[in-house]
Amino acid sequence: PYYVDLNQNLFLQASLHSSDLNLTLFVDTCVASPDPSDFKALTYELIRSGCVKDHTYFSYNSSYSDVAQFSFNAFSFINRYPSVYLRCELVVCREGDYSSRCYEGCVSRSKRDAGS
Repeated sequence: PYYVDLNQNLFLQASLHSSDLNLTLFVDTCVASPDPSDFKALTYELIRSGCVKDHTYFSYNSSYSDVAQFSFNAFSFINRYPSVYLRCELVVCREGDYSSRCYEGCVSRSKRDAGS
């Protein structure tokens, strides 16, 4: 566990360890939950499909394409849960492949009209 105070900035970094130097890393989704085995019932979204959901979330530009860095403000689930767990999904793409998910950025899904 990593202990922080409420509203303290948390800085995270993910690194890709590969002999292929032409890969890039993209943070697609990060979701928090008070239950480490359930990220569906009670969750808080920091970023979803590349779209920032929390106003304290900030992505840093790394000088290395195989490193993703971001930060957010520590929060609590209505002061009822002593711990918060984070699950992040990252995407690995070929550097310079502008048609890949890494270069799409925020992908908001449009809702379909159910009709009558």
